[in-house]
Amino acid sequence: MSTAATAARPGHDQQGDRTDAERVDAAMRSFVREFGVTAAAHMEACVRCGMCAEACHFYVATGEAKYTPAYKLKPFRRAYWREASAFAPVIRALGLVRKLDVDELQRWQELIYDSCTMCGRCTMVCPMGIDIAELVKEARHGMFAAGLIPERLALMDRTAQQWGSPATPAEDLPDILADVGQEHGVEIPCDLPQADILVTAAPAELTEHTKALADCAKILNRLGVKWTMHREGFDASNIGFNNGDMALQERLTRALVDTAVKIGAHTVLLPECGHAYGAARWEAAKWYGRELPVRIVHMTEFLAEQIGAGRIRLEPVDATATFHDPCQIVRRGGLEAAARQVLAALGFRLIELEDHGVHGYCCGGGGGVVSNQRAAPLRHKVFEIKRRQVEATGAEHFVTSCGQCRITLEMGAKHVHWDKRTESLLELVAERLA
Repeated sequence: MSTAATAARPGHDQQGDRTDAERVDAAMRSFVREFGVTAAAHMEACVRCGMCAEACHFYVATGEAKYTPAYKLKPFRRAYWREASAFAPVIRALGLVRKLDVDELQRWQELIYDSCTMCGRCTMVCPMGIDIAELVKEARHGMFAAGLIPERLALMDRTAQQWGSPATPAEDLPDILADVGQEHGVEIPCDLPQADILVTAAPAELTEHTKALADCAKILNRLGVKWTMHREGFDASNIGFNNGDMALQERLTRALVDTAVKIGAHTVLLPECGHAYGAARWEAAKWYGRELPVRIVHMTEFLAEQIGAGRIRLEPVDATATFHDPCQIVRRGGLEAAARQVLAALGFRLIELEDHGVHGYCCGGGGGVVSNQRAAPLRHKVFEIKRRQVEATGAEHFVTSCGQCRITLEMGAKHVHWDKRTESLLELVAERLA
C-alpha cells in the first residue's frame, strides 16, 4: 500500500491530506475501540443467512446483493477477526485475514453512508439478534477518523463545529426567531434566563420549515408553560451522530443538556427529528456516566402526554389518514403508540401501511442519506416502496412525525411528480387546537 497521500477514488470523497497508511491506521484504531463485549458477540454470531437482505429497503428497491446489510459490515468484521478476536495473534501470524487497505475503505463509503440509513429494520429480523444498525454506526466512527466520509456530510460537520448547527450561526438565532414569530404571528422566546422547558430545533425548522417551529410555539403558548429557545443549545439534529464524529456528537448533546441545567429547565423538548431522538434521548447518558439531570422527550411523546392529560383539546377532522413511522422514533425509539394516540385525538380514521409500526420501511433518507446528494438516485428508488404502499391505502392524508422523513418524502414526490403531500403531525395538532 502506498504511503503517499492520494486523491479520492472516483465516486468517493476524502478529507485532509493524510497518507493512505495513516488513514487505514486511524480507521483500524477506531474499529478496535468499538469491539467491546456486545460488538464482539455480534461479530461472532453472524451465520450469513441473508435474512437481513429482504428487510433492507436499498436491497428490496434494487435487488443488488451488495446492499445486503450483513455485507456492509465486511471490512468492520475483518478488522475484528484480525485485530480483536480471541485468535487475532494467530490470524495475523498466519496471514489468514488480509489487512484492510484504503481502496477498500473508500469503496465501503457507499455501503455505510450512501446505502444505509441505520434504520434498524435489518436488526428486527436477524435471527441471531445482531444489531446491524448499531454496528454500522460504530463503523462510521472509524471512517470519520480516517477522513473518508461523503464531502456533503463533512461540510455540514465543519459548519456545525463552527456554528453549533449546520443551519445557522448561534448568534443569528434571536433574529431568526423574531422573523419567524412575526411571519406566523406567534411569540417565540429566546435566551430567557429561566424556563421550565428548553425547546430545540432541527435545521429545516430554522430555514424552509419555519411553520413547524411556529406551531410548536403556538402549542406551548396555549399550554401556558414557561419555555424558551437558547443560543447556547438549540440544534438537536446532531450531525456528529450521523457522520461518526463522536467529539461533535458529545459537544452538541452537552450543549442541550447543560443549557437546560443552566436555565433550570426540567425538560428538553426535541423537534420532529428522528436522529435528534437517537442522539439526545438514548445516547446522552454515556457522556455523563450517570442519570441525566433533565428529561429529554420527543415532540410526539410530548403531544401524546398533553392530549392524554386533557391539556390539549382538538377539533376533530373527518378524514382518513395513513402514517409513516420514522425509524429512529418508532422502531429504535419506541413511540409507535404515541403517534397513533395523537392521530386518534385528531379524529383520523387510520389506515395502516402494509408495513407499519416497528416493521415500517424507512423513508430512505435517514442517517444523513438525504443530505448526501450523490445518493439521490438510490434514494429515489427506495421512495417507490413508500409511494406504492401509501397509494394502496387510499387514505386522504399522509402524515409523519419526523422532519427529515418529511423532507425526504417531499423530494421523492417531486422527483416522480406525485401529488400526495406529506403532513407534519405537529402542524396538524397546532391547526386543530380547540
